[in-house]
Amino acid sequence: MVAIHPSKQDVSDKLFARAVELIPGGVNSPVRAFKSVGGAPRFIRSASGATMTDADGRTYIDYVGSWGPMILGHADEEVVEALRDALARGTSYGAPTELEIEMAEEITSAVPSVEMVRMVNSGTEATMSALRLARAVTGGTRVVKFEGCYHGHEDSMLVRAGSGVATLGLPDSPGVPASLARETTTVPFNDARALQKVFDESGEIAAVIIEPVVGNMGCVPPQAGYLQRVREITREHGALLIFDEVMTGFRLARGGAQELFNVAPDITTLGKIIGGGLPVGAYGASREIMNTVAPAGQMYQAGTLSGNPLAMTAGLVTLKRLRDKTVYERLERSTARLCEGMTEAAREAGVETVTNRVGSMWTSFFTSEPVTNWTEATKSDRALYAKFFHLMLDEGVYLAPSQFEAGFVGLAHTDELIDRTIEAAGKSFRSLKL
Repeated sequence: MVAIHPSKQDVSDKLFARAVELIPGGVNSPVRAFKSVGGAPRFIRSASGATMTDADGRTYIDYVGSWGPMILGHADEEVVEALRDALARGTSYGAPTELEIEMAEEITSAVPSVEMVRMVNSGTEATMSALRLARAVTGGTRVVKFEGCYHGHEDSMLVRAGSGVATLGLPDSPGVPASLARETTTVPFNDARALQKVFDESGEIAAVIIEPVVGNMGCVPPQAGYLQRVREITREHGALLIFDEVMTGFRLARGGAQELFNVAPDITTLGKIIGGGLPVGAYGASREIMNTVAPAGQMYQAGTLSGNPLAMTAGLVTLKRLRDKTVYERLERSTARLCEGMTEAAREAGVETVTNRVGSMWTSFFTSEPVTNWTEATKSDRALYAKFFHLMLDEGVYLAPSQFEAGFVGLAHTDELIDRTIEAAGKSFRSLKL
């Protein structure tokens, strides 16, 4: 772990000391623990718009956005008001509501490949269900994924790649049976020839699952024509193509990455934004494929809180606001302003960075080389990023506590906040050179 000594944070330090006695690592999701950047995490007391305030009373401009969902900003007035009304009517019924139909209508009207959708409670659950559905439809058992793409903590997805171009995965976490890991093959992102080789050498492939724009090795876009080639290969071999749009859905465009790049997958997984900041997930596909799901078909999947009225309420408010196409034009301009400003600040300070951006997703890698896949991403200077991260915290800017996570810009990030961020980045970059 990088040795970092951030500014004093008495209350957060005390809370973290309590937490580590009761919660594994002191957090309920590993990246929150600051393990890759050093120090103790900030405990957040409140958030509003594009800012968060920690337990010590420090306020930060937030570019994590709860890892993507807060596209409208924290505590959006319309979302909060709608949730107050929904709370008064009850939090869960275990029975259908009209809200679920409205959510399905909103998703199917926006996402090109989705004709029917099933709500679940998390991105992991959506991905797990999508993989089961693909196996049920095709009768295949094997799944192909890509290095650096994260699809939740479902067992067969927690695998690392071997040293070859296309190597059978090995368990990347204790508790994952080797027999399950062997059902997953991992290939490099942005390498169509590696994918073709897998299909040439393997049988019984049920599906290929991919983040169309990767967010979990930092923001890494597909190269020109790559997604189209992945679509062609899967179609030629009778495997289903799953787009994991948990992060990119309604983020890059109203119809997600598949609208932006004009590529239609067979199955789509969604999450984050569609819940407006509440726990949510969904998977969808054509009517023919989705009618395999119980009770319409034989593939079983269920969830007590699936489609709960609170998540549906917050999500519907959010998705209806995103019908306005000018929203994505604003996000494009704001994020371009941020990334161009930070790139120039790094250049002026003599710090080598490469910034990847697609729409309002972005990452500045501490490297001088292009980042198009996981191997290239790992060449980034993680120790330097850790120092920059804490310098930015001290300047009042909250970035992802990992070099390998995407940042997000939302509608609440004003030009003034972005300019303050660029100024903070300039000071932080210069400090790295001292």
